[in-house]
Amino acid sequence: MQNEYHVSLEKMIEDIPFEVVYLPKEANKIEIYSKEVSRPGLVFIGYDDYFESRRVQFLGLNETEYLKSLPQDERLRAMELLFQKKPSLVVLTRSLPSLDGMLTLADRYGVPIVRSAISTSSCMSQTISYLSRILAERVTRHGVMVEVYGEGVLILGNSGVGKSETAIELVKRGHRLIADDAVEIRKVSATTLLASAPENIRHFISLRGVGILNACRLFGVGAVKLTERIDLIVQLEPWNRDKVYEQLGLDDDYAEILGIRVPVCVVPVQPGRNLSIIIEAAAMNNRQRKMGENAALELMQKLGMTDEEFVPETRELELWSE
Repeated sequence: MQNEYHVSLEKMIEDIPFEVVYLPKEANKIEIYSKEVSRPGLVFIGYDDYFESRRVQFLGLNETEYLKSLPQDERLRAMELLFQKKPSLVVLTRSLPSLDGMLTLADRYGVPIVRSAISTSSCMSQTISYLSRILAERVTRHGVMVEVYGEGVLILGNSGVGKSETAIELVKRGHRLIADDAVEIRKVSATTLLASAPENIRHFISLRGVGILNACRLFGVGAVKLTERIDLIVQLEPWNRDKVYEQLGLDDDYAEILGIRVPVCVVPVQPGRNLSIIIEAAAMNNRQRKMGENAALELMQKLGMTDEEFVPETRELELWSE
């Protein structure tokens, strides 16, 4: 069964932020579960077939002006159609005041109300972005996450293969550390994976023979970053003489994380290989390929090989990391 994530209203009020209008109980005891939001205009006229009570409901200028245009008794009935369904949260935008009877209904049905000073569209966009990140489907992988030339690179491989040592070298070369050892990956949209470190180990990195280091204190705040999109996966593995490794880069290798395809490079580890430089080159090459440039295909064309002689393949690789 898929995990169901939630965020407390207390955290939402602090992060977005919101002004409290009415709370039926302490904000830290009110949980928001849905990433979806809604404007309940149709509910006020009695159409509620697809109403979802767990969604955050926004009341902007259109909704409030419509309610104000109704006679007092009809206005109360219209508002009660919304509040009796006990939505998880009602947001008043544009610093609009609560209408007469609204707080009474909120108290009767236990519905929290908050207020925002910004426009309805902007507030909804901000809230959707926030909830999509906080409530995103997620998984934790053993690995290292770094930002290299603006590309988010997830480094995977068995313990002792050199992931953390490579990350330190990359930081020394001016790149940024996102996470070491445990990488929390969130699916924030249908095409985007966002990686971060669990809060309790953020900025820390472990080196065998040295111990635990704080990258932020050692190298400065410019050496770390809280989150980064995953653009490329680099799988480190001990050199295997019997295995044929990619040398041309014509085939598109990828792996799926939370249903999203991410390009993969498998890099063999051997004494004398500079992994940090290899990862830098892989990151820059990945950016070029996203821009439509493919050095391998260009070389084949210069050598006079036709498209029929050389057809790239798309292969799904299985990720592993212990």
